[in-house]
This record gives sequence, structure tokens and C-alpha cells, in this order.
Amino acid sequence: MVTVRGGGSGRVSIAGLVATRPDRPTRLIYRTRIHRGRRREPKALTENDYIGLLDAAHQQLGGPIMLVWDNLPTHRSARMRTLIAARPWLTVFFLPTYAPELNPVEAVWAHLKHTLVNLARRGLDQLVGLIKTRLRRMQYRPVLLAGFVAKTGLNPA
Repeated sequence: MVTVRGGGSGRVSIAGLVATRPDRPTRLIYRTRIHRGRRREPKALTENDYIGLLDAAHQQLGGPIMLVWDNLPTHRSARMRTLIAARPWLTVFFLPTYAPELNPVEAVWAHLKHTLVNLARRGLDQLVGLIKTRLRRMQYRPVLLAGFVAKTGLNPA
């Protein structure tokens, strides 16, 4: 997950996954959540946001998923364990603590932030549009995504 701040009090949180399969191009699947700073609005992505991303990935990829996840507290919560247990097509493995170099989606976030760094501060709606455009561009570059996986040193085959 990554959070990017816009003009004013708002921010955009993004959850994503890099999907690999030997017989298909590498894919990026993501979801965004806008935080406008309103009362009772979730300040971060929730278990429902993450499980929604996984359900969408399952539909798009059309098969079982072996998920390698970092140790974000939301990923390890009791509620998340219950949601995962209800999905027989989902197997979860956790990365070692403090090992972002093993997580290809961290390279996605670094690349995204690099493309946004020199832009003038913008309003939240403009920022959301830019983020989605930049992520869509990455989705159409499976070689770039495969490079992010290769950078980890992990073999997806």
C-alpha cells in the first residue's frame, strides 16, 4: 500500500499486486481509496478493501492465487484471517519482516512516486486522475512489471 497526498487535507491510498504466471505476461492489479478528511471516513485501506482487491484479482486471473504479502497489520488481522479462510482459492505466505526488497509492488510504488515527484501540487481529484493514468501505463508495460519481479531475485516459475 502507498499513500500520496494531494492539495488540501486529502490523500489517495493505493493497494496493488503484481501477478506472475509462467505462461502469461506479468500483470498489475490495483485499487484506490480517496480520503477527503471527513469525519468517520476510514483513514487507511481496510480489510474489505484488500479482500475486494483479491476477489477482483481472482476474477481477472481466473484461477487460484498464491499471495506473498508483507507484514502490514491489516494483512495479519483476525478479520483478514477470517476473510482469507473463506476463500479456498487463496493461499497466503508472508514475507520476512522488514524485507521490502522482496516485494515487487514496492518497486511499482517507487516508480509511481518518481513519475509524480516534479509535478506542481494539485487538487485531490487531479491527483487521482494522474495516479490512475500512470498506473494504467504500467499495466500496459508487462516487461516493466516483470523487471520489478526480477529485481526481487525471486523466481516466479
